[in-house]
Amino acid sequence: MNMEINRILWKCRRGMREIDLLLREFSRNKLYQLNKEELLILEQVLSYDDQKLYDFIFKNTSLDNNIHENFINKFLKTFTKQGNF
Repeated sequence: MNMEINRILWKCRRGMREIDLLLREFSRNKLYQLNKEELLILEQVLSYDDQKLYDFIFKNTSLDNNIHENFINKFLKTFTKQGNF
């Protein structure tokens, strides 16, 4: 499990500042609380490029994948709403 977490932490490092900060904050606060299925979904979400993630998170542009959108809404968008980001 540690190798999996380390791989995800590496993928959380992004080129777009807003996405990088959001994923860094998420990693510090929530990553270790995810179950195996949620970690798998997170890995899939991290395969999107920064612009696509930014557009979904901040502009509500669809990713055309309900599972990924639900995950982002549940775990990542909460940081933008709570002022953690």
